Amino acid sequence: MATAQTVKTSNRNVPLDRIRNIGIIAHIDAGKTTTSERILFYTGKSYKIGDIDEGDTQMDWMDQERERGITIVSAATTTFWTPVLNTAMPHEPFRINLIDTPGHVDFTAEVERSLRVLDGGITVLDGEEGVQSQSETVWRQADKYNVPRICFVNKMDKLGADFERTVEDIRTKFGVKPAVMALPIGVENTFRGVVLLLDRKSLIWEGDETGAKYTVGEVPEDMKVEVEEMRAKLVEQIAETDEVLLEKFFAKEEFEINELKSALRKAVISYQLVPVFCGSSLRNKGVQPLLDAIVEYLPSPMDIKQVKGTNPKTDAEEVRKLVPEEPFCGLAFKIQADPHVGRITYVRVYSGKLKSGSYTLNATKNENERVGRLLLMHANQREEIEEAYAGEIVAVVGLKATKTGDTLSDDAHPIMLEGISFAEPVISLAIEPKTKSDQERMGMALGKLSEEDPTFKIKTNQETGQTIIAGMGELHLEILVDRMKREFKVEANVGAPQVAYRETIKKIAEGEGKYIKQSGGRGQYGHCWLRVEPKNRGEGYEWDNEVKGGNIPREFIPAIEKGVKEALENGVVAGYQLVDLKVVVTDGSYHEVDSSEMSFKIAGSMAVQAAIKQADPIILEPIMQVEVTTPSEFMGDVIGDLSSKRAQIQGTDQRGTAVIIRALVPLAEMQGYVTILRSMTQGRASSVMIPSHYEEVPQSIAAAIIEKNKPQGGKRE
Repeated sequence: MATAQTVKTSNRNVPLDRIRNIGIIAHIDAGKTTTSERILFYTGKSYKIGDIDEGDTQMDWMDQERERGITIVSAATTTFWTPVLNTAMPHEPFRINLIDTPGHVDFTAEVERSLRVLDGGITVLDGEEGVQSQSETVWRQADKYNVPRICFVNKMDKLGADFERTVEDIRTKFGVKPAVMALPIGVENTFRGVVLLLDRKSLIWEGDETGAKYTVGEVPEDMKVEVEEMRAKLVEQIAETDEVLLEKFFAKEEFEINELKSALRKAVISYQLVPVFCGSSLRNKGVQPLLDAIVEYLPSPMDIKQVKGTNPKTDAEEVRKLVPEEPFCGLAFKIQADPHVGRITYVRVYSGKLKSGSYTLNATKNENERVGRLLLMHANQREEIEEAYAGEIVAVVGLKATKTGDTLSDDAHPIMLEGISFAEPVISLAIEPKTKSDQERMGMALGKLSEEDPTFKIKTNQETGQTIIAGMGELHLEILVDRMKREFKVEANVGAPQVAYRETIKKIAEGEGKYIKQSGGRGQYGHCWLRVEPKNRGEGYEWDNEVKGGNIPREFIPAIEKGVKEALENGVVAGYQLVDLKVVVTDGSYHEVDSSEMSFKIAGSMAVQAAIKQADPIILEPIMQVEVTTPSEFMGDVIGDLSSKRAQIQGTDQRGTAVIIRALVPLAEMQGYVTILRSMTQGRASSVMIPSHYEEVPQSIAAAIIEKNKPQGGKRE
């Protein structure tokens, strides 16, 4: 391994190879925050275990999080762990930068941006529910950024918990090779500890209190055969990933435990194997082996080695090694409005150093920014530091122009890293201030909230003057309105949620836009021909220029595109945004004196509207992936109800006494579904809804949408 670089932290010197930037990701209610709280307790970061039911968790610090018992914003903290069991790692303090992310699909942006800057992840699964729909969603998000993971099967004390079935779920639903590292001792109410397969050791916790004390012993007599079988499987899995070990395996030689752990570490970092541990965070069992696994198998910045980007001046690819000696570069992944210090920007430092009071370049916007103060965050508490180094996650105070996904870099060595992509909102509602004094404050509050949350969009309906806010779901918007009231003291009236319909086209068509105005003095002249072409669902908007021979001077082409973009905001069928199409400017003409950017912008807008009217325009609606977990006796009623909502039933799975129904359902049909489902199943069923894709609206429903939008002159969000 390369020589370790030392990173100075508050009163600790930790080499770079002993830093872990990790996140906890999972389905809602799998036990992420409970696991995070246990990690903080056992690492000595907190002296009291926070409890969601008591409302005193450290990582869920917002009032709304404590009231609802859910995570809304990702919380970052720094803590230290010294491995306790027989390990291939040094028995020295490891620094863990931990991010606890939300499980609810409405807050998907928080998961997306956290995964973009993390080196490793822990996926927490419910031992009874197994791999649920949102578990698959966050797993795919982590796949996108190639984040190595460990699985922790939580709630082994829960009625119906089944470790083997959950491991099989990991294999089939995630499509990975699970490496079972621990077996549960007992199950449901008899669960009391785990057997670590590689070490052939049992860890038994007496009682549920703090769980800090456990007994390390031999494998229980009744588990010895199973443990040896499972261990042999695990050793074979590890050997398959390493040529040297594979030779030893075929030669039937004995392996040293440290060479197995070292090979497993490489296999995890290269994403060949996913270690699986088990426990019960709520009952304080199984968290210490998980902490050991974090330092043992998840990568340090040195394992990642380097990060790629492009030079904004030359567009050439550049590489930065993740060490303090390289020029500085970092990624801003989260903005937060802090009532005490103002605007905070969370930055993952990839290379080099960042000093408080210095200047840095925002390579994305080509603007210099002053670094006012540097803070180490522990949820909503702060600790001031003078300098941040490669491998750290810090909060910066004082950056004005930097937004989520921007790259900060050394002025002399600019580099632009890959940004962060976010899902488009699927639901919107109208909002208006209650009083005149709320008017100004509301604009400021909405601006700050949209800066924090890239999936929260604000628009003004030009015809009604209404402010429209859009987000990922009803809960998302409800929380934002609540935050506006509490944090910014803005009282507002809120309309009913509206589905974010879209429009698109089905065939190729052309359109002409000619804008000529003579009104004494200099006139206006802009003329262009455009072609519109449909694209596949989800491919977005594309612009191209095919003008030959200077029929339209080059300087007017951007003005045409600007006019096109503005026109696409308001579709021709019912006033919804147009998506998934290509617009090509093909020809036109100009006037030596009268042509201007404004006249070509108007001509572009006229031409694209004319073309779309000829291109068979249609309305699209968001389709949701719905998963309902219900006792089997209500299965018929639930499926019948979903079918009445235009659902496509995709299949059902039996899990214990419950049935999981999977379906694709239009969002428009799912308003207030949770209440309907509860009353239909005596409150015993639950549902999860995730945005899936957009689909054409049936003609009869499209006619009703068009009719509904008529009185407002066509535009409605």
